[in-house]
Amino acid sequence: MTPQLWLWLGFAGMAAGAAAILFMGKRRTPAEEADTIIHGIVPIIAACSYFAMATGQGSIVLPAGPDAAEAARQFYFARYIDWTFTTPLLLLGLSRTAMHSGMRRPAIVWGLIGSDLIMIVTALAFGLSTVAWIKWTWFAISCGAFLAVFYGIFVQLREENAAERADVQSAFRRNAVFLTVVWCIYPVVLLVGQDGLGILSPAMALGVVALSDLTAKVAYGVVATRETTRAVDRDLAEGRTPAAPLRRAA
Repeated sequence: MTPQLWLWLGFAGMAAGAAAILFMGKRRTPAEEADTIIHGIVPIIAACSYFAMATGQGSIVLPAGPDAAEAARQFYFARYIDWTFTTPLLLLGLSRTAMHSGMRRPAIVWGLIGSDLIMIVTALAFGLSTVAWIKWTWFAISCGAFLAVFYGIFVQLREENAAERADVQSAFRRNAVFLTVVWCIYPVVLLVGQDGLGILSPAMALGVVALSDLTAKVAYGVVATRETTRAVDRDLAEGRTPAAPLRRAA
């Protein structure tokens, strides 16, 4: 497939995915409504990004660098704008799953989002750089911020999730592993794609990113929305409506 076909596929898949998530998501409680909106907005933002890239408005031509075989490369800056909005929303949704009974420690969420934004901005600087030592320094910083995101998920959020009932703990573990496995694909593609070592062809790199995006934003959104629905089913059956944060004892 050509790069253009992958971009249009990404646009169509995101648009269809957003409609599916918003249609299947329920709004019986404030928590359920918020999760439906969060996971529905994510592919809408991504669809806009893919439309911009497919129509030529979301990319620029940059020098390939002194060691590259080609003189120029297409740099898709729209995907970084997409990630700046969508990945914090995904982390917010995951945090809400971890602390289903109430957002007890919002500082953890802010730390996750801050680390995530540092990761994205430094990855953007990596992609824009043409001087080797500057490029790879930005890449290393971005990977460090990526590790900080994992720490927030698997240490801090997991600690808070331990206070929830067993089904919520299982849902959080499944969602965290799902999202983490997919997200690990991105730095590898950046490393070996046209913005990095140039091992992957532009079409192949776009294809891998498009499929990863569809998995992380549409497939994950469907899974996370269903997990929330199951948790709220039990809440309602037991006469509980999670909406307001729980207060810690002084």
